Amino acid sequence: MWLEGSLCFMECNKAPRKLYKISSKSSSKVKGGASLLALLVLLTTAACGQTNNNQVTTETSPPTTATPTPDPGKPKIKAVATFLPMYWFTRAVAGDVAEVEILIPPGTEVHDYQATPENVKAIATANVLIKNGLGLEEFLEDTVKNAQNANLKQVDASKGIKALGEISPVVEPVKGKGHDHDHDHSAGNPHVWLDPVLAKQQVTNIRDALIVADPNNKATYEANAAAYIKQLDDLHNEFQQTLQKTPNCTFITFHDAFPYLAQRYDLKQVAVVEVPEDQLAPADVQKVVNTVKKYNVRALFNEPGVDNKLLASLSKDLNLTLREINSLETGDKDPQNYFKSMRANLENLQLGCK
Repeated sequence: MWLEGSLCFMECNKAPRKLYKISSKSSSKVKGGASLLALLVLLTTAACGQTNNNQVTTETSPPTTATPTPDPGKPKIKAVATFLPMYWFTRAVAGDVAEVEILIPPGTEVHDYQATPENVKAIATANVLIKNGLGLEEFLEDTVKNAQNANLKQVDASKGIKALGEISPVVEPVKGKGHDHDHDHSAGNPHVWLDPVLAKQQVTNIRDALIVADPNNKATYEANAAAYIKQLDDLHNEFQQTLQKTPNCTFITFHDAFPYLAQRYDLKQVAVVEVPEDQLAPADVQKVVNTVKKYNVRALFNEPGVDNKLLASLSKDLNLTLREINSLETGDKDPQNYFKSMRANLENLQLGCK
């Protein structure tokens, strides 16, 4: 009697079988036993049906791979970037898994910047400090000392980049009042972020630093950096295809910020000054005019937000249009603004070099 019931548990995948045939003669003797047997059969059949259902689900469900997500209970690391391009690049790589702050407000002159108590406090509580390097952030050394953050990791975004010296002639200005400090860019010209190819190297350096500081989010940093670098590749291709139509175009800028961009795309930059000054002395105007004529300058460029009377006067005297070119030290804090501003630079260079 119990043998067939046992077989049902062992052979649940088989069709139900008729287990017992009870004659009417013996029914009175086994009435109670039959009732118990019927209950056991029902329970056994139900158990088998449940087992079959479970087996079907297991066999047809595809394997799933768990996607790592940031631990909401774990505090994010804090990265501090010195000025706007470094903030863009760091913010693009960090995404939502790290906090990113900026030290120098957009639109503030980096060369002359004086640190504030808020800067010291930000660095004191940071895990990572991202700087451009090449001598640009002169205020940082004392600021970092005052922050007294022994665990701070400092990152030079220009690491591995070969710096350029003066690859374009520079007309030395007569320094006005309030500009008695010297910015000689002895470490090389620091404006590497204006070359999309070199910007890729800076993004890579930032990515690697964030991974060291926060290895748990390595996959996120790698994916975000790869996406931003792809955009930089596309931007480089646009510059290359557009500016190859006007090789050796010479343009003049007030600020010596564009030698890397000029070298990359076979242009020639003539800068009036190495670093921005408020205004030049009137005696320098003729000196600049002679330089423009000597190099057969085809385009004049001024930076946004700068009321430069010298270049405005030159554009009239030489019958050249004064256009805008952006060194990207001012603007919106969205990392995509890098591409918007650089494409505007490309458009104005194309127009100026025609």
